Amino acid sequence: MRTLSFNRDGTTLTAELREGSGQPVVVVPGVMSDAYTWRPVADALNLTNPILVINRRGRLPSGPTGRGYSVRTEIDDLHYILDTLQEDVHLFGWSYGGLIALETATERRNLRSVIAYEPVSSPFGSNALEPLRLALGKGDLDGAVEVVKRVMAGYSAEYMAALRADPIWPVLRPLVHPLADELTAINDHVAALSSYSEITAPVTLMLGERNEGKPPYGVAFTAFSQALPQAEVVRLANQGHLAHSEAPGLLAEHLTQAVLKHNQSQHSN
Repeated sequence: MRTLSFNRDGTTLTAELREGSGQPVVVVPGVMSDAYTWRPVADALNLTNPILVINRRGRLPSGPTGRGYSVRTEIDDLHYILDTLQEDVHLFGWSYGGLIALETATERRNLRSVIAYEPVSSPFGSNALEPLRLALGKGDLDGAVEVVKRVMAGYSAEYMAALRADPIWPVLRPLVHPLADELTAINDHVAALSSYSEITAPVTLMLGERNEGKPPYGVAFTAFSQALPQAEVVRLANQGHLAHSEAPGLLAEHLTQAVLKHNQSQHSN
């Protein structure tokens, strides 16, 4: 992997690149994740394509979210990176990254395919905002991560105890810094669902089987799937929202299949 840097209006945006040939696969992580946490998936992709995993704002070595941060900021950042690449790409987004990818896809005409794993939209995690801001205001990163996992995602005390002992815990702590800004942005944003049926690139929606029909991720997924009647829906057996960390090989296998299906396509949207 090597790091690429982009400068948009004075803000540094970075990405990790796995070299390859052909159309790049661009990965947009969601909240509480970055290029580092997605390395197991990127490494497991059975593709010759270049793999570019973005470090969105708020994730070092990228710059901060900044004043006036919104979902529009993320969309414009992604447009900037894709314009700089000057290639047709396969675009994959997870969670908040899925929302960013789909919103961007309504405005682009050079995507080979669009893949989204459990995209989220408003209302999302608003009940976690107050305790999250309180913990961050005290500099209590452990407490902030606890809020995210217990209040927002609904994990049990037993799960949290195991997570605190896991080597991933110190990785999660700095990733909580931009979360209040991100949750505010998601809840302030009105997704362009009425335009999703006009996305002309092939669309794949991925869902963890354990989340189907359940709040918050399965309920949000239903709204996206209804707005995308043209999408192929892929369910990952025995998975929830965190397939990238709990089953990276399985997620990489499904992502590989989705990309290969359209890798040699002459589709130009």
